[in-house]
Amino acid sequence: MEPQKGNQFSTFAGVFTPSILTILGVIMFLRSGFVIGQAGILYAIVILVLAEIISLLTAVSMSAIATNTPVKGGGAYFLISRALGPQFGGAIGLALFFAQALSVPFYVLGFTNSVVKTFPGMSPWFMWIALGTALVLFVVNWVSSQAAIRLQYVVMFMLGLAITVFLGGAFVRFDSAIFIANMKPAYTESMNFWRIFAIYFPAVTGILAGVNMSGDLKDPARSLVRGTMAAIGVGFLIYLLEIVLCGGSQVRPDLLGQGYEMLVQNALFGTGFLVVGGVFSAAISSAVGSFMGSPRVLQALARDRIFRSLNLFARGSGERDEPRLGLILTLVLTIIVIVVACRQESMKAFDLIASIVTMFFLCTYGMINLAAFVESFGGNPSFRPRFRFIHWAVALIGALCCMAVMLLIDLAAALAAILVIAVIYIVLSRRVMSSAFGDARRGFQYALAVRSLQSLYHMKPHAKNWRPTFLVMAGNTQAHLTLIQYAVWMEGGRGLVTAAQVISGDLQTFATRVENLRSAMDTFLKNNALAVFPEVIFCQDVDEGIRTLAQSHSIGPLKPNTVLFGWPKKEDRAEAMLRHVWDIASLGKSVVIVVDKGLPLLCQRQRRIDIWWRGQENGSLMATLSYLLTQNWLWRDAQIRILRLVRDAAGRESSRQAIRSLVENARIRAEARVVVSLDPFGMVLRSHSAKADVIFMGIHPPEEDHDPVQFYQETSQLLADMPTTILVHSSGEADVFA
Repeated sequence: MEPQKGNQFSTFAGVFTPSILTILGVIMFLRSGFVIGQAGILYAIVILVLAEIISLLTAVSMSAIATNTPVKGGGAYFLISRALGPQFGGAIGLALFFAQALSVPFYVLGFTNSVVKTFPGMSPWFMWIALGTALVLFVVNWVSSQAAIRLQYVVMFMLGLAITVFLGGAFVRFDSAIFIANMKPAYTESMNFWRIFAIYFPAVTGILAGVNMSGDLKDPARSLVRGTMAAIGVGFLIYLLEIVLCGGSQVRPDLLGQGYEMLVQNALFGTGFLVVGGVFSAAISSAVGSFMGSPRVLQALARDRIFRSLNLFARGSGERDEPRLGLILTLVLTIIVIVVACRQESMKAFDLIASIVTMFFLCTYGMINLAAFVESFGGNPSFRPRFRFIHWAVALIGALCCMAVMLLIDLAAALAAILVIAVIYIVLSRRVMSSAFGDARRGFQYALAVRSLQSLYHMKPHAKNWRPTFLVMAGNTQAHLTLIQYAVWMEGGRGLVTAAQVISGDLQTFATRVENLRSAMDTFLKNNALAVFPEVIFCQDVDEGIRTLAQSHSIGPLKPNTVLFGWPKKEDRAEAMLRHVWDIASLGKSVVIVVDKGLPLLCQRQRRIDIWWRGQENGSLMATLSYLLTQNWLWRDAQIRILRLVRDAAGRESSRQAIRSLVENARIRAEARVVVSLDPFGMVLRSHSAKADVIFMGIHPPEEDHDPVQFYQETSQLLADMPTTILVHSSGEADVFA
C-alpha cells in the first residue's frame, strides 16, 4: 500500500497567503480604532512593536527548528514535540488545537459583527448568520484544502483593495491637530494597557497559519522561513500605517465608538463598499485558515498516539489525507462557542474570545521559543539549522517575554493556563511513553551536565558542600537489594548512587554480555523504584576489579567519595573484603559497611536510629548520614539518638557536652544519651539498641598484627541478633564542625 500523498503548496500559497490573511484580519477593521482610542497613538505603536517582537522572536525560533528537521504535519505542535519530547508536545498540542479551534468562532463572530454594523437591520439574525457562515466554511474545507487555498487568492485581492482605499482616505484626511490630540492614552473604565494588548495581540498570531500547513508544503524548511518573515514584515508595515494615519484622521470618540464605520465612511473616492468587502474577506479568510489548521494539529497529535482517546482523529480522508474527523470536531466546538457568545453583547464576547485566544497563542509561542532554546543551548551535533540567525539567548528572551506578557495581561488566567499544561505534562510523564522523536531534551541535559561538571571541576571542595556519592559494591544486585536501598536512603536526594557488579571472566569472551547485564540490572533497579546508575565490569580477578573500580570510577569531578560494601556472609570472604575496605580508606574515601538484617517493615510508624559515638572522627559522617536517612518518607519522623559509653561517671558531663556540640553543629534533632557502665560493650549495645531500626557505629583500621578473620568473627558475634547495622569509617570530608 503506497503512502498517502499530501498537498505540495509553494511558499506563497502555503505560508505567506494564509499567514498574511490571518494577520490582516478582523482586528485591523473592527478593533484597531478602539485600541488607538484607548491607548493613544504612542502606546498603540508600543503595543504593536511589543506584539511584533514576540512574533518575530518566535518566528526566528520556529525557523531554526524548521530548517533543522524534516517538518511533517502538525505545524507548531510537530516542532515543539520533536524538540521537547512527547510530554511537552502533548500538553502544548492540545493548547494549540484549542487556540486554532477557538479562532474559528472568533473570526466568524468578527465577520458577523461587520455584517450587522454594515446592515443594522440584520441584527436580530446575528446568531443564525454566524452559524450559517461557520457551516459554509466547513463545507469549503470539507471539499478540500485546495479549494480553500484558491478561495484565499480572491480574498487577498479584495483585502488589498480595501486596505488601499481606507489608508488612502485616512491619508487625505490626516490632521496634525487630531494626531497630537490622540497621542496620549485615555483608558475607559476597566481598561488598561495590558487588557488592550490582549485584545490586539491576535492581530499578529497569523504566523502559525502557515506553520500549520507544514505537512502540505513542497519545501517546508525553506517555505516556512521565507513566507513567515515576509508576512511579519508586511503586516507590521500595514498596521503601523493604520495606527499613524487613522490616529491622525479620526477624533477619539469615533475611534472608540465607530472605528469600523469611519473606515467605510472615509474610504478613498467613496469606495466604502470595498472596505466592507475587505472586512468580510479578512474575517472569512482568517476563519478558513483556522479551519484548515486546527484539524491538522489534532491529526498530528493523534498520529503520535500520545492520547489514546484521540487515536480516532489520526485517520485521513482521500488521496490528499484530509483530516475530516478533526474538521467535524472543530465545527462542533465552533457552534458551541457561537451559541454561548451570542447570549451576551456581541463586541464583549468578541473581546473575551480574543483574550482567551491570546493566552493560548502566547503559551504556544513560549513553547516554540523554549524548544529552540533547548535545541540551541543543548548544542547537539545534529542541530545544524539552515537558518543561521539563531542563538539560545534570543530564544530564551522570546520564551520569557511570552511568559511575562501572559502574567501581565491576566495573572489568574495565565496561572490557570500554565497549571493546565503542567497537569497534562505530569499525566503524560507518568505514562510509560516510548518516543521515537529523537527530541533535544537529552542533548540539553547533556550540555547542562558538561557545563556544570566543568565549573565544578575548578571549584575547591569544602566540607559545607559535601554530598554523598556512593559506589555500592552490589555483587548480585537482586541478592543485595538492602545495600542499594540503604545507599539511596542515605543519599537522601542530595547526591549520586552507582550500583556496581564486578564479574570474573575474560572481557573479550563476554563483551557481548556486558550491555545485556547492565540493561537487566537497570530494569531491576527501576522496577524497585531506585534512582541508581548501574555499572557492570568484567575482570580476570574480582578483587582486582573492585580495587580498580574504586579508583577509576568517576564522571569528571563526580568521583565516589563513599564506597559501600555488604558484610560478608561467609568467613572465607572476610579477609579479602576487609583488605578492600582499608585499601580504599587509604585512598581518602569514606567506607560504609552494611551488616544486612533486612529492610524495616513499612507498617511500623515510629522509627529509631541509634548512633554509637566514640569521637568526632567518624561521628560527623554518621550524623550526616542519619540526617539524610530521615529525609526519606519512610524515615521522616524517625528519632535519632546519639549514644556514648563511658566507664566512669566523672566523664558523663563532658561526653554529654561533646554530643550536644555535635548535634548543634550538625543542626539535627537528636537525643544525647551517655551510658555509664562497666559491662562489656556487646551487653550495653544489646540493652540499649536491640529495638532500634538501624544502628550506626564507627570502625577504625585494625593494628597491623590484627587478624582480619578474628575481626570478622568478633564483629559478627557482636552484631548477632541485632538490627541492621551500618559500620562507618570517615575520610574526614563530611565534617560538621568545619
